Amino acid sequence: MNQKLNMVYWKGEKYWVGKLLEYPDIMTQGETINELEENIRDAFLLMAMDNVPAEHQIKELEMKI
Repeated sequence: MNQKLNMVYWKGEKYWVGKLLEYPDIMTQGETINELEENIRDAFLLMAMDNVPAEHQIKELEMKI
């Protein structure tokens, strides 16, 4: 399952800092932009999988809006 999200990012005093526009509570940092991207993916997965048991299934759904 793929989902495209928008990350806004900037260079802080020491690290690159970024957050997801669609989930503004998800914010992290990295020494490089690549590390920032990895960290924000990890943070998103932690949020998305919170309270999901280790034995779970995933099913793709088509949403009509």
